[in-house]
Amino acid sequence: MSVSLRDVLTGEDVFGYIHRVRGSFDSRLYQQILGAANAFKEGDAALGIAAADEVSRANARALLARTKLGAIHAHPPFEDRLHAFMLEGLDGEMLPRLADWSLGQLKHFLLTAPEAEVHAILAGLGSDVIACVVKLMSDAELTSVGARIFHPLPGSKLGAKGYLGARIQPNSPTDHPDDIRWQVFNGWSFAVGDVVLGTNPVSSVPASVAAVESALHDILVTFGLTEVMPHCVLSHIDVQAQVEAEQPGTTGIWFQSLGGNEAANRTFDVTIEKMVRHAAGRTGKFGLYFETGQGADATNGHHHGCDMLIHESRKYGFARALKARVALAQLGAGRTPEPWVHVNDVAGFIGPEVFRTREQLVRCCLEDIVMGKLHGLMIGLDVCSTLHMDVSLDDLGWCQEQVALAGPGYLMALPTRNDPMLSYLTTAFQDHVRLREKFGLKVDDRMWAFFQELGVIDAQGKPTEHFGDPAWVYLQYRRRKGDTRSDAEVLAEAKREMAAVRERSVPLAVGRGARTYDLEPSLETELRALYEDAKAGLWSELSESAVAQLSDGVLLRTCSEDRRDYILHPPSGERLDTESELAVRMLRLRQAGQWDAQIVISDGLDARSLMDEGHLKPFLTELRRELVAAGWHVAPEHVVVKYGRVRAGYQVGELLFGDAEESAPRALVHVIGERPGSGHHAFSAYLSAPSARAWGVQGRVDHDITRLIAGISDTSVRPEAAAREAVRILAELAASARTEPPTVGGSVEARGA
Repeated sequence: MSVSLRDVLTGEDVFGYIHRVRGSFDSRLYQQILGAANAFKEGDAALGIAAADEVSRANARALLARTKLGAIHAHPPFEDRLHAFMLEGLDGEMLPRLADWSLGQLKHFLLTAPEAEVHAILAGLGSDVIACVVKLMSDAELTSVGARIFHPLPGSKLGAKGYLGARIQPNSPTDHPDDIRWQVFNGWSFAVGDVVLGTNPVSSVPASVAAVESALHDILVTFGLTEVMPHCVLSHIDVQAQVEAEQPGTTGIWFQSLGGNEAANRTFDVTIEKMVRHAAGRTGKFGLYFETGQGADATNGHHHGCDMLIHESRKYGFARALKARVALAQLGAGRTPEPWVHVNDVAGFIGPEVFRTREQLVRCCLEDIVMGKLHGLMIGLDVCSTLHMDVSLDDLGWCQEQVALAGPGYLMALPTRNDPMLSYLTTAFQDHVRLREKFGLKVDDRMWAFFQELGVIDAQGKPTEHFGDPAWVYLQYRRRKGDTRSDAEVLAEAKREMAAVRERSVPLAVGRGARTYDLEPSLETELRALYEDAKAGLWSELSESAVAQLSDGVLLRTCSEDRRDYILHPPSGERLDTESELAVRMLRLRQAGQWDAQIVISDGLDARSLMDEGHLKPFLTELRRELVAAGWHVAPEHVVVKYGRVRAGYQVGELLFGDAEESAPRALVHVIGERPGSGHHAFSAYLSAPSARAWGVQGRVDHDITRLIAGISDTSVRPEAAAREAVRILAELAASARTEPPTVGGSVEARGA
């Protein structure tokens, strides 16, 4: 289904059109017109709100261009408590002054007015208005607006005109502190990394998060940079708060992913009240760090009938309102209100169900840069792609160069374009070097001086003999620690440690190719081999022999027609087909309530992860042993789902365990192949253990009450260790389930699966 708009009259605006064709205001048609005005993306098409053709798109934009800002503000595409909270970030006096502007006038103003005049009206632009004006702009116009508006972080050049910062993303498939340290040293050896040292953890267990926080904090303390840049472990904000409470002073800026509506935020276990409480406690120099991304709301079933741009803009509205709360907290603590708050837009991480091509990726990045800046935010980008998108390693370089012209505050930074833990493609250290050289972009002045002091660049800003040598940075680190060993001894130790990091399948970019920004040739070859391996894994199928090796296998399949349908249309893999639903109901009858734990196995995005030697079998063996030892009654059957995604496991749990009268916990362990790309061929285990009563409410069990162990393989998180950790986590979840209020089965709003 798509939106066809043919009978638009000259001079008509959105609301005039709706009243003429429907006789009164029609909220669904309003949402469809807003969606039809967007540049095409698969995510909008899946919701039935993309334009049917270019004529319809042009007509939708013409209607919007003639619509007044006040009318948009008075007609929210949907309303919830988050929308009301976002209004806190607006200037009540500025709103009526802009109410009679049309969106076309606003677009012209943004393209022509001096930056200071644009800044003066930003507090009067609501998130829906900002989304709508962006719909009217071409890529070139978005680039022009992005290149004219800047919001540098307080006391820095981060996010300033002519500067391109970097978040070093030192991810490790095992959360190994050495992997993380060495990637920081590696980035700094290329004079890259000035915004934040930000690690995505495999484990969100507070002790593990604390260890990574300490490793990052130690680097900044050792080099005297704690007032220059923060560090961050991107676990849930509640975990970061817990670590800070237990180890005061060890956390830096606090992170949280945000959704564009209340329901989407619940998927992240986030509420307005929770975020306001956390913002009220951020009275120091470094405040809050948010991540967003187009498509997350829709793919989690919380689109409210609206397009991705509306939801993305509202995330920035949420961030703007929280930024104001951080400023109030600083003021209340006697500090100058200078909130260090920024946003990282992760564009492309979800996959082809959101958008597929490099042109769409660039469009998304440009839209989000402008929306972030019009909300008064310093915004960076993760210009990224997954292996199942039609965006190659080489395409990413082209995308980066298109986006850099629009003035993003920062980009990600890794040793190569391949993240060793998240298995997706993003920005390498050398990409920063290339973009700096090509466009004359700078690093924050304070960090540039540090890189000169470090000796990786000279007084003229040219690379020295130590450029691209993390061992040299390690030597400076040891010297600042008071290490008096000879250079040769320290460098020999560096060589051994770097080899150990590589043994854990974490690349380090040492040296360079023919040009300053080229990867060293052997590393380039390794990167491309991983890319090809990932493409092969993406299309791998779970073999009949692999299924046959599982005792008491119950083979199911989802609504995906085939592997291609599964990859390109993820919702098809979230629900069982009719025959499989019946099979699970029959299994429930056979089991007759004997078991309180069930193992589900899905092929996921890389079936090889379940078939490689030393992967699934040792995990299952140890898992069953530990579950029994912990008092669980484990069903003998292995439920095997072909073309299964995470929510297909939740459906199995609902069908097996749902019971409105039973309060005891029921555990489901869903083993599923991860995205390929790391070379580990890893799988994950999704762990749920709510009450049978909660299982009985469709959609009640979702990501927000499920825990995850990722990166399980014989070369990353060992299967046996993962199994033991899974049983420990299930014990925690079961204990929580036993304290659920009796009304949980009927009072919780059902979430989209």
